[in-house]
Amino acid sequence: MSVSLQVLYPTTGGTTFDHDYYAATHLGLVDTHMAPHAQRIVVVKGTGDAAPFHAIATFVFADDAARDAALAAAGPALDDIPHFYSGAPVVLTGEVLD
Repeated sequence: MSVSLQVLYPTTGGTTFDHDYYAATHLGLVDTHMAPHAQRIVVVKGTGDAAPFHAIATFVFADDAARDAALAAAGPALDDIPHFYSGAPVVLTGEVLD
């Protein structure tokens, strides 16, 4: 069964999010370090004044081992988060229901 990892960037608490930096720089780090282990990555940008999240990144992996390998390689991407987001992201892992 496929597994997922979601990184959610809440808008609560007056957090800021630099979408331009995220698209131009951060996603390149994700592509280099984490994407080789993923089956699919989807990023959704929150829109509208009442959006509860600035963005949500969803990674789908073949299995736990692939997710664990991506997380083991994620250091540069994790270290980059303060460059575009002023809060603490929420991480959700789970099973993909097909």
